[in-house]
Formats: sequence, C-alpha cells, structure tokens
Amino acid sequence: MRKVWRVLIIVLLIAAAAVLMGTFYTLEEGKQAILVQFGRPVGDPVTDAGLHVKVPFIQEVRRFEKRLLIWDGDPNQIPTKGREFIWVDTTARWRIADARKFLESVATEAGAQSRLDDIIDSVVRDQVSSSELIELVRSSTWEVPEEEALEEVPEEREEEIKKQVTRGREEITRTILAEARKIIPQYGIDLVDVRIKRLDYIDSVREKVYARMISERKRIAAQFRSEGEGRSAEILGAMEKDLRQIRSMAYRQVQEIQGKADAEATRIYGDAFNRDPEFYAFSRTVEAYKDGVNKNSVLILTTNSDFYRYLKEAVPGGEELTPAPAAAAGGK
Repeated sequence: MRKVWRVLIIVLLIAAAAVLMGTFYTLEEGKQAILVQFGRPVGDPVTDAGLHVKVPFIQEVRRFEKRLLIWDGDPNQIPTKGREFIWVDTTARWRIADARKFLESVATEAGAQSRLDDIIDSVVRDQVSSSELIELVRSSTWEVPEEEALEEVPEEREEEIKKQVTRGREEITRTILAEARKIIPQYGIDLVDVRIKRLDYIDSVREKVYARMISERKRIAAQFRSEGEGRSAEILGAMEKDLRQIRSMAYRQVQEIQGKADAEATRIYGDAFNRDPEFYAFSRTVEAYKDGVNKNSVLILTTNSDFYRYLKEAVPGGEELTPAPAAAAGGK
C-alpha cells in the first residue's frame, strides 16, 4: 500500500511540475510575444521582458522581434521618366508594431519580407518611372558649379549640368516612404525608413556611357595637345626670332669690330710706311713678286717696267736684265 501511495505522490509531483512549467514562460529583452489558443491569438501582445503566465497545455507563446529589422530588396531594372533604364537597389528598416495583427496577416518574418518585397518594389518602380535620372542622382541642395569647373565640360553637357533640381533624391525617398506607409500598417508593421542604396545603368547603357566618357576624354586630350602644340610653335617661333636677332646683332658687332680693327691696322700701316715711303714701295713690290709666281701663266714685261726696278737695282753696276722671251699661256 505504501508503494502505491509513493508512486502516486511521485506522479502528482511530476504532473504539478509539468503544470508549473507550462504555466510560466520568460520573455527576453528585445522580444515581444502573443498568446495563441487553439490556433487563434488571444489577449494583447506582451512587450515587457521577464516572467509571465499562460494557460498550460492550451495556450502557446509566439515570440517576435521588437527591434528594428532589415529589408533588402533585389536590384530591379526600371526605366526613368526620360526612358533611361537603370538598376535600382533599395533597402529599408522596419519593426513589428502590432504583434497580433502581424501574426494574423503575415504570420512570420519571412512572410513579412515577402509582403515588403511587393509593396516597396511597387512604390519604388512608380516613383522612379515618374522621375528624371538627374533627380534620382542629385539632391535638392545641388549647386551649379562655378564657371572655372565647367571649362572642360562639353557644350552639349553644360546645359544638363546647370539644370536646377527641384525634386531631389531625398524627396523621392521620402515620397516612397510615405506611400509605402499607407499600405503597410494593416500588416502590423511600422516602416521606419527607406533608402535607395545604389543606382546604376544597365550593361548596354553603361557601355554607351563609358564610350561617351572616353570620347569626351579623348576630345579634351586632343584639345590640350592642340593647345600645347600651338604654344610650342609660339615658343619656338619666339626663340627663333630671338636667335636671329642675337645672330644679327652679333654679326653687326663682329663687322663693327673687324672694321675698326682694319681701320686701326690700316692707320698703323700707314703711319709705319709714311715714315719711309721707299721701304713701303719695296715691301709691296716683293709681295708682288711672291704673288706673281704662277705655273699656268707667263707674264711678259719689258725690262724698263717698274715691276723689275728693285731687281735691276739689285744687279751690281746697274746693268739691265736680259729681256725674257715673249710667250703667253693662259695669261697676259
């Protein structure tokens, strides 16, 4: 009999422990919970961390995040208002605002992510399609660059750069957030923020953009080369002009110095030979004898010519020289 009571007591203790374990549950920080009874949510969401009570074996606890959650959409190919096809990558931050409504509508975070894909992607597509590319890229505080910064910009692009932006990227993202918030609260979700993470051209358009950029760079490089060549020609021309001027001045100075030197030499010779005119005549005659020697010609003169005066005077007794035979060969 004692053994039966002992077993019964043990069974009762186990049952009591099971009831107690099924009655109490703990909720961690950053979590919220909703009680589900026979598959349906009951009561208000539990948001305070700590120990809580539920009906054992009948009620079930469904826990959800109370902190911010991340939504990252897949990049979509969307045409802008100007028909430029671009890749748009969007991200968002959201939280579960009403756990009961969230459980009834989407049940899980995966279901919420799927619903956000549909809603946010749709709103983003509508806003991008109704906006110019320049509005998606720039902010409303865009300031037109100064004229110095626009010197290298092609004329066909200058008008586009100077274009004022009235509806910038920030306003577009705020509009996306406002439009999405009109739909999302029915799922017990609070959409905190939406941002365009990345914008990029599709491959075909990107290649054309790169080709245009390369063409512009080549045009600017050719312009720089042309300006450089023009400047080089200008410098070389100025250098050549200066060089000719320097040579001309140097030649003039040389001629002036040479003329002054010749004049001075002539004056010195004149002074020297004026002291003894006969010696000057003799010196010039000797030079003429030296220069008059020519193998290819014969000079015919009479013995009475002054050319041989000093030779005749050099003969003892003053005898006249025998005249040379008359001959002519390529001379006179």
